Amino acid sequence: MDKLRQQISFIVEIDKLKNIYRQSYLTDGSRHENDAEHSWHLAVMAFILAEYADEKVDLLKVIKMVLVHDLVEIDAGDTYCYDERAMRDKKEREEKCAKRLFSMLPDEQRNEMYELWEEFERMETPEARYAAALDRLQPVLLNYFSGGKSWNEHGIYVDQVLNRNGRIKDSSQKLWEFVESLLHDAVEKGYLKKS
Repeated sequence: MDKLRQQISFIVEIDKLKNIYRQSYLTDGSRHENDAEHSWHLAVMAFILAEYADEKVDLLKVIKMVLVHDLVEIDAGDTYCYDERAMRDKKEREEKCAKRLFSMLPDEQRNEMYELWEEFERMETPEARYAAALDRLQPVLLNYFSGGKSWNEHGIYVDQVLNRNGRIKDSSQKLWEFVESLLHDAVEKGYLKKS
């Protein structure tokens, strides 16, 4: 029962992810997306878009990774990727939460969760590169299909989006080409500022 109680405590704790809101809007522009929705969306994308990964990936591992990667934002909050000042201590804030949160689990699961989170952060394996590519692609899609709502609110330029999302090509040339064409169209439609 002790193991089960630990696992249930963790499950209840991660419900807090539903209260962490991101800068991206839903595609209908009605409200900001929360972290739990983001993680779910990435898990579905991992399955749907796997054929475009340039390297063979362990899909179950990728899905676990995208479901775990933002749990640390329960304490650290979502750091807007274009906020250079907030990015300075992001790693430390997230590391602190990872240690607290994953320590709630039995040892074996604690270790697996922490290792998945670290692997995602390092982006050195095919799975981590693919998961990171999806993590960058998803907000681009939300921004584009909401008419650039968040980009416009923050005065974001196309070069910023290209630089931020260039890591997509580390996993999938096809997805990167798609993003480039989408961003070109976003500039033409006024969703993104020209550089």
